[in-house]
Amino acid sequence: MHTDPFDLADNEYVPDAARDSAAVVEAFFDHLAAGLPDADLPEGLFADMRRELAELAAADADRCVDEPARYNLRMTLALVVAYRTLHPRLGRDATIAALRGAFVEPLGDAVQEATRSMLDSADDPFAAMVAVSKSREEHAFGAGFTFERPADDSQRYHVDVVQCFYHDVLVAHSASELTPVMCEFDANWIRAIDPAKHGFRFDRATTIGFGGTHCPFHWERTER
Repeated sequence: MHTDPFDLADNEYVPDAARDSAAVVEAFFDHLAAGLPDADLPEGLFADMRRELAELAAADADRCVDEPARYNLRMTLALVVAYRTLHPRLGRDATIAALRGAFVEPLGDAVQEATRSMLDSADDPFAAMVAVSKSREEHAFGAGFTFERPADDSQRYHVDVVQCFYHDVLVAHSASELTPVMCEFDANWIRAIDPAKHGFRFDRATTIGFGGTHCPFHWERTER
């Protein structure tokens, strides 16, 4: 069984933003459709959502400041479209819960297993994790995000997200309450970190989506 479908363990790892974002969006809609069989939703509703997503992404094309932004925009707008469609039918809380499950869960095991496999096989798990983060900052997140790095040495890597593209798009569409859904996707790889085994710990005390001024992603070595 291939436990690293994202090739995280590749020393020259560069995320495939097109592939990864498409997988997230397709799994999101599929999971929603499968998870709401008793909601008495109109036939063709999810096909309509996909159509609306394409139209909204075209209307928001000016937000595509670089290639990663194009894919991040589509993922974020998938939440917006689903929220607009389901909120009147399910109510706010039930809709957010459904969106959270559909966005976080489908690829959860694959992301967790790939991250764990990468860390388990690395000679220096901390350095490997930092390398993956830096590659994703450049190639998966891109210029739509602003990063500050208060610590970057052999013992610590602290990178703070001070501008979040996801949040900016959601605010523009009056859906900032969905930002935590984006934040919670990270739990999939965070759970793969075993400080006792991998020799480092990770802390993210807050996020912009949960009311913080920034999102602190902090990795620090520990004694193994």
